[in-house]
Amino acid sequence: MEWRVPLADLDYGAEEEQAVLEVIRSRWLTMGAVTQAFEKAFAEFVGARHALAVSNGTVALHLACRALELTPDDEVIVPALTFVATVNAVRYTGAQARFADIVGLDELTIAPQEIERQITPRTRAIVVMHYGGYPCRMAEIMRIAEKHNLVVIEDAAHAPGGRLDGKALGVWGEIGCFSFFSNKNLSTGEGGMLVTNRDDLAEKVRLLRSHGMTTLTWDRHKGHAYTYDVVDLGYNYRIDEIRAALGLVQLKKLERNNRKRQEITEAYWQNLAGLGLGMPFRQAPGEPAYHIFPALLPEGIDRRQFMEHMQRQGVQTSIHYPPVHLFQYYRSRYPGVSLPNTEAAGGREVTLPLYPGMHPAAIQIVVSAVQRSLEALRA
Repeated sequence: MEWRVPLADLDYGAEEEQAVLEVIRSRWLTMGAVTQAFEKAFAEFVGARHALAVSNGTVALHLACRALELTPDDEVIVPALTFVATVNAVRYTGAQARFADIVGLDELTIAPQEIERQITPRTRAIVVMHYGGYPCRMAEIMRIAEKHNLVVIEDAAHAPGGRLDGKALGVWGEIGCFSFFSNKNLSTGEGGMLVTNRDDLAEKVRLLRSHGMTTLTWDRHKGHAYTYDVVDLGYNYRIDEIRAALGLVQLKKLERNNRKRQEITEAYWQNLAGLGLGMPFRQAPGEPAYHIFPALLPEGIDRRQFMEHMQRQGVQTSIHYPPVHLFQYYRSRYPGVSLPNTEAAGGREVTLPLYPGMHPAAIQIVVSAVQRSLEALRA
């Protein structure tokens, strides 16, 4: 259908078109010089020693788990209020997930005290997810990790450009993983980035993303090598030059667009006050990336009916997220997991439209639609 206000929209224009045309005219589409430029720019932007572009955010998470050599004997502490890829990546290695609850209904990120409660002798790693682009309590989490000799993976899919205590989200732990899916703050359609300050992990990821090969097609094209060895069981997780070109342009727009997201978020907070919605993260620390606008419906309001009312008014909404531990696959493998805060948030959360190009009139359409929908369901 034709939405009056869609959930998300791209900030794409002539710059992206020109960047793609230049790649096409170069006649080199596979990972090469443009990808290297994107990696260098992204590493500088977040302050990481290494940035490695990959085909999507999920494979960045998988490569993080593989580079850290997780095995079926290991356990990894994960959030459940996240997209399922966060946990799937752990399971791809055979490692077991241990789900930790969120802080509460005002802060939908993994709780440090719940992380510590899940630690066992088999625990090897902690995965955090900066939900909505809002920082997890990283100082506390890093102290727990150091105390128990655990590694930390940051799922920063929502958080490019976010910072905490002057430090970019994604570079607090051993590895940070970003997604460039079409609804993300930095969008290339598909694509992702893995960042790390550890040379050993960067070298492993560099091999694993391209079949475990010691040289790439680009190296041979440039005359830097003529053959290759395969030294590990790797994957075809490479990005391409077109997406890397889009990423370079989008990276230049990121800080400006995150500021626009912040302005829209603050307008929502102001204009939705008094309607009975829960609005998490109003006291969030640091500099969030403001990826999505999550709202918690008042208790007793049927979420499906609310979303249908919004749809009839031309406003697209979504859910972030159905808790992972309640999906059939995970419920059957981890029966009896109870996460009260996650389940309460997951049952009431509705995501409202948020994208840099939203005009004040669009914000007012959403606010009015929310008000009318709640009034109809309370009648």
